Amino acid sequence: MNVSSLIRKDGEKAIYVMFTDSEKQAEFRLPGCELLNNRGFDKKEIDDLTDYLKNEQDYIFGIAKKVNPMKGFMGKEQGV
Repeated sequence: MNVSSLIRKDGEKAIYVMFTDSEKQAEFRLPGCELLNNRGFDKKEIDDLTDYLKNEQDYIFGIAKKVNPMKGFMGKEQGV
């Protein structure tokens, strides 16, 4: 699971979360658990990922607040 930093878009906060498993990839936007892209995950897997995001939304927002895009760009560890 990869989590973006907290982004402001159209005056609202958003976080982008990507799940990868071998060749499979799915991207969601929080809040709202909106599926943006899916390549390879079946319906049940997407439902499970959506449930996980709904249940762990506060935790994921906490991670996103600690993400520093500049450190990521420089290849440095984020300390999450």
